[in-house]
Amino acid sequence: MRRNPTCKGVPAALPADYDMGIIRDRVARKGNLLDGWEGLGLKAYLMRERSTDGSPVNQYAPFYLWETLEGMNTFLWGGAFQGIPDDFGRPSVRQWTGLAYEEGGAVGSPVRKAVRRRQRVLDGVRLGEVAEDAVHEAGRLAAQDGAVLAAAAVDTSNWELVHFSLWERDAPKAEGDVFDVLHLSSPGRNRLPRGRRW
Repeated sequence: MRRNPTCKGVPAALPADYDMGIIRDRVARKGNLLDGWEGLGLKAYLMRERSTDGSPVNQYAPFYLWETLEGMNTFLWGGAFQGIPDDFGRPSVRQWTGLAYEEGGAVGSPVRKAVRRRQRVLDGVRLGEVAEDAVHEAGRLAAQDGAVLAAAAVDTSNWELVHFSLWERDAPKAEGDVFDVLHLSSPGRNRLPRGRRW
């Protein structure tokens, strides 16, 4: 089976007066549909609500770590993804190349929060050093008390890093946008390669 170090995010900003109960109900009904998806490392069903945890917006932002390219493509093009465009309009799907993945001491615990921090890769910096720093940060986050896992990835089309972590507690020890985790599908989590990805 070919492994693909790919992260995918589907951020959907919603109106300020949007009833976020609709998202909660949708995930409660459909979240388990990917619990056994072939080629999926994990999918975190993420939501943040305006004026909660410092969020300026209402947002539904599922985050995926794919074990295989075939699994991701089957999801996107085989019909399973079509429910999101049908219900909300077609969102932008961001893809990053994985740099690192680490599991924390709370792996296997129920997940409550996620933190996503995006960071521009500035002109003039040495790319290898930036990547090594991202790998180190994934390890540092995973070592924090309450961490379930941490990942780092890069979008080279606009030179942006993303640091992503899952937490068993309501007060994660990470900086960035804080999301509620409504459901976690993780059929291939134990097969995701650990550590640096090059």
